[in-house]
Amino acid sequence: MSIDLVISAWESINVAKREEASRPLQHETPGSGELILIRHAPIAEPGRLCGRTDFPARIEPARIASLRAALPAPGFLVSSPALRCRQTADALWPGRSAAPDALLWEQDFGAHDGLPYADLPDLGPLDSPELAQWTPPGGESFADLCARVRPALLRYGQRAAQERVPVVLVVHAGVIRAALSQVTTALHAGLAFEIATLSVTRLRCGAEGPFSVIEAGRT
Repeated sequence: MSIDLVISAWESINVAKREEASRPLQHETPGSGELILIRHAPIAEPGRLCGRTDFPARIEPARIASLRAALPAPGFLVSSPALRCRQTADALWPGRSAAPDALLWEQDFGAHDGLPYADLPDLGPLDSPELAQWTPPGGESFADLCARVRPALLRYGQRAAQERVPVVLVVHAGVIRAALSQVTTALHAGLAFEIATLSVTRLRCGAEGPFSVIEAGRT
C-alpha cells in the first residue's frame, strides 16, 4: 500500500471519530432512557459555600452555546428552584420553561451556608462514610440530601425510560453526587466525584429508575 493511501485511510478514520464525537448525546440501550444532570453555571459571587444561599449565576454565552450543541433537546426539562439553576436552564434552552422541583435544592448547609470557604470548619479528619452523615448546625447531612432527592430521581428516571426521551435536570453538585450514590448503591460513593459547573452527568434508566452511570462530570 502506498504512503498516500495510508494517509488517506488515516484521515478518514480521524474524520469519522470527529463526527462521532460531535453528535448530540443519545441513549442507545433498547428499552432504556437517559437522565441528564447538568450542574448550574458558576455563581456571580464565587468563594462562598452556596446551598440555599441564592446567588445569581454568571452566564457566559460561549460556554452555554458549546454545551447546548453537545446535548439533545430535552424531552422534559426540570430545574432546582434556585436562581442559578433557573438562569442556566433559561440560557441553555431559551423559550423552554423548566419545571421547578423543590426536592432538587442543594444541600442545606445551615449556619455554614453562604460563608466564605476560608471560614468553614476543617472536615479533613472525617472519612467518606462519616462525612456523608455529618450535619452542619441547623442544616442537613449528605445522607439527608440523598433521602430527599431519591424519590425525584426515581420519578424522572422512570419517565425517561417510559417515554424514551432525554429528561434533563439542571441542578447542583450535591444533587448530582446524590444521584451517583443512588446508582452505585453506596451512600458515600457520590462524594468521591468532582462535579464542575456546567458539567454533564448521564444516567441510564429503566422501569426502576436510574441503574447505571454512562458518564459523570463531563466538561
